[in-house]
Amino acid sequence: MLAGMSLWSRIAAALSALAAGEGLGSVFDGLRSRPERSVAFTIAVIALGAKMAKADGRVTRDEVAAFRAVFTVPPEEEASAARVFNLARQDVAGFEDYARRIAAMFRPDRAEDRAVLIDIMEGLFDIATADGSYHEGEDAFLARVAELFGLDGRCLAGLRARHGPAPEADPWEVLGIPRGAPLADARAAYREAVRQTHPDRMVARGVPPEAVRLAERRLQTLNLAWETIRAGRAA
Repeated sequence: MLAGMSLWSRIAAALSALAAGEGLGSVFDGLRSRPERSVAFTIAVIALGAKMAKADGRVTRDEVAAFRAVFTVPPEEEASAARVFNLARQDVAGFEDYARRIAAMFRPDRAEDRAVLIDIMEGLFDIATADGSYHEGEDAFLARVAELFGLDGRCLAGLRARHGPAPEADPWEVLGIPRGAPLADARAAYREAVRQTHPDRMVARGVPPEAVRLAERRLQTLNLAWETIRAGRAA
């Protein structure tokens, strides 16, 4: 039934079913049974992002603007997109339920699946920092989601570093390698991170085209980290 619907309409239909009491299991199992991971990804970013916005006790216009910057909404889809965001902000389910359901769709020990989970975390961090601050409640929320996704502490540290103020980002953490690692290891980590961040790779693993612009900031941070380590300026 969803096959002929637009991305936003499909997401709205899924969230409406959730709000109507069908339960997380039926909604996400239905998404998993079809090649619609882009829908699942978008639901995760919207639903978790809306709930994370409450983690610091307020939902700001900047956070809503960040959502709109990541997801380019065509004029004809404005009504559906607004409905999606508003539904996601309601207490349909706790954020841990969303995180667990999404985690069940992927295996963090597989490189491509791990990349998708990191994509979701990148989107959440982008929305969390949109208002120019990073609240401890948001950090606790994101740390718990990362734990449920099976992402380790080094990965989480890298995410924090990539989304912190650029001059203060630790280049070793940005690349996810131990401080003082050999240059060859740093180069390999940088190249792999860039490969996973390439728009073609992101689209191939289910990231909606609208969300690929998340990669722009990530690439800038990765490039700066590599140049800092390569030039020997990283302590």
